[in-house]
This record gives sequence, C-alpha cells and structure tokens, in this order.
Amino acid sequence: MMSVLSFVWGACIGSFLNVCIYRIPKEGLSIVAPRSYCPSCNKTIPWYLNIPLVSWLMLRGRCRFCRARISPRYILVELLTAILFLLAWLKWSACTCCPRPLGLAAVLDGKLVPMYWLVIWGLVLGTFVDFDEMIIPDRVTLGGIIAGFICSALAPSLHGQDTWLKGLMFASLGMAIGWGLLWSMGAIGKLILKKDAMGFGDVKLMGAVGAFFGWRAVLFVIFVSSLTGSIVGIALVLAKRKEMQGKIPYGPYIALATLIWLFWGPTLWNMYVDLLTPPAPYL
Repeated sequence: MMSVLSFVWGACIGSFLNVCIYRIPKEGLSIVAPRSYCPSCNKTIPWYLNIPLVSWLMLRGRCRFCRARISPRYILVELLTAILFLLAWLKWSACTCCPRPLGLAAVLDGKLVPMYWLVIWGLVLGTFVDFDEMIIPDRVTLGGIIAGFICSALAPSLHGQDTWLKGLMFASLGMAIGWGLLWSMGAIGKLILKKDAMGFGDVKLMGAVGAFFGWRAVLFVIFVSSLTGSIVGIALVLAKRKEMQGKIPYGPYIALATLIWLFWGPTLWNMYVDLLTPPAPYL
C-alpha cells in the first residue's frame, strides 16, 4: 500500500513541478495562483482534467477546449517523479540484511525517505528549468543548501552520523568541498577557454549536493556528471546537433549523478574502495 501511495504522491508532485518549471523562470508569475490553465487559450483547467498521468492520456495530449497540443514532457515529468519517489520509498528497510529491489542501498532510518523526496523534487525542477532556460533557480540551489543543513541536523544518519552536531559538520564539509571544487574547475576552464566554462548555478547546486550527502558524494557526482556530460556532448557534436564550442546545460548531469548516488552510492563507493584495497596476503 505504501509503495502505491508513494507512486501516486510522486505523480502529484510531478504535476505541481510542471507548473513550477513553466512559471518560475517567468518574472512575476506565482506558482500558486492562478490555477492551472492552457497557455494557448488561457482557459482554466478543471480538476477532473488535471489528474496526474490520467488526464494527458485521456485527452490524447491535447487541450480539451482549443485542441492545442500538450507537450509529452508533462506526462514525462509526472511519471519520472512518481518512479523516483517509489524507488526512494523502497530504499527503507528494517534491517541491512534484507535485500532491496534493484540493488538499492538500504537505509534503516525512515526519516530519510521524505528527505530523499525533497532532493528528488529539487533535482527534477532544476533539471527541466536548466534544459529550457540554461539556468538553475536559486530556490533549488541556495534553498537546497539550507535544506541540506536542516536535514543533516534532524537526521544525522544522512551522513552516517549519530548526533546533530556531527551531521552539521559533515554537511558543512561536503558543501565547502562541492562548492570549492566546482568553482575551481570553472575558474580553470575560464582561464583556458577565455570564456565562462560553467554557470554559477552549477557551483551552487554542487554545494547543495555536498550539504545533503557529504564529500564522498561530491567526488562521485563530479566524476560521473563530467563523464556523462562529455559523452553526450561529443555525441551531439558528431550528430551535428551542437557545435564544438556550443553550450550545453551541466545541471541535468549533476542531477543524474546525484540520483545514482542517492539510490546506489554507498554500494558503488564500497565496490570502488574494495578495488583499491590490496588483498590480504596468505599466511
């Protein structure tokens, strides 16, 4: 039952995120009022035509009133958020010896699940705004840093610690390393390329990642996001979709790498440490 509720809750949050993705970059638009409306005919959408996942399929991706096309991204955001919320719920376990589906790294502290949902909320919002506008809103980045400190104090187990003070210390260290490393990479890139190599929103986002998950997550996310971003960038150049010096949003790759850490990070980290640790000599 909780798995179903987590999926449904995620779909509802995804529906609200669609509103945020559209309105936040536009100055003067509130995310609360007015109610959802069609951007083509400005008709208010009644509640029964605004049911997550169901309405888009029922309307076949078109407005009920003017028949204008509704982007498939609306249902994609709802479905993606629903799946991610479900996976975050499935991480919770009463004991570490109980295997989780899909190899998810188990967590014993149930308070972490709503905190993971909060992280997913911010990452999905930041990703799609970055795709559209090449910016990451401060309410995602700076808000994420503040939320990371609060969550680290309320649930020190977020960093594997047992007191609020240690949780804050690890959050501070992670934020400083995340912010500092990515800022340094951007500064070096600017010196080499003679232009901005990275947006400051990406720097702040990495600070938020560090505040939530600590320095190990920062190292993992920087490596994985740089690798995936490079692969996609080269593929776009080869496909003649981008020029070699063209800009691509980096935030979505940070978000992807952070999600991988959220679901499987500790397991992947332990595997990496085992590879670096020499086997014990036979006696």
